[in-house]
Amino acid sequence: MNIKTIVITGGPCGGKSTAMAHIKEHFTAQGYTVLVIPESATELIGGGVAPWTCATPYDYQVLQFRLQLEKEAIFQEAAQQMQAPALLILCDRGIPDGKAYMTDAQYDRMAAEAGFTPQQLLARYDAVFHLVTAADGALPFYTLENNSTRTETPQQAIALDQRTQAVWQGHPHHCIIGNELDFKGKLAQLTEAMHAFLDV
Repeated sequence: MNIKTIVITGGPCGGKSTAMAHIKEHFTAQGYTVLVIPESATELIGGGVAPWTCATPYDYQVLQFRLQLEKEAIFQEAAQQMQAPALLILCDRGIPDGKAYMTDAQYDRMAAEAGFTPQQLLARYDAVFHLVTAADGALPFYTLENNSTRTETPQQAIALDQRTQAVWQGHPHHCIIGNELDFKGKLAQLTEAMHAFLDV
C-alpha cells in the first residue's frame, strides 16, 4: 500500500480548515482514499482542557501530545486495514506544532519521556504544508470569528506563525504557502505543491 502522512499547518486564520476540506475533496476525486485526523488542540480546548485549565501550560502540551500520538496510531492502523491502492492521512497539525508553545528544553524533555527524539517526531510525517496567517499579507481577511479557540491579535498571529514555521524547518519536505495571491490562488498553490510532492 502507498500511504502518505501529510501535515497541514499554519498560523492563525491561515485557511487551514477550508484547505483541508478542499484537499480531501480534490484528492478523493483523483482516486485517493483520504483520512483526516482532526486538530487535537481544538478538540481539547473545546472540551474544557486547555493551557489555562491544566496545572501548567506544559502539562497541557503533554496531554495534547499523548492524544495526538494515540490518534495517529489509530489512523495508521485503520489505513493498513483498508484496501486502498493510494491513501493519504491528512493531519490537522502535527506533534511538532506544540513546540511553538514551549521552550526547546521542554519539548526535548516531552519527547524524551515518550521515547522519541525531536528528529524522530519530525520524521513521522512525509510532508508538511504551512499556510501563512492572513495577518501576514492579507490583513483585511484576518478574523477571530470562525474559530472560538483563536484569540491572537494580528501581531501575535504573525509571531506565532513564524514560530510554527521554525519548528518544522528541519523537515525535508516543508512547503510554505503565503498570501501573494487571493485565497482561491492560495488553495491552488497548495494543491499544486501537493501534486508535486506526490508526483501525480
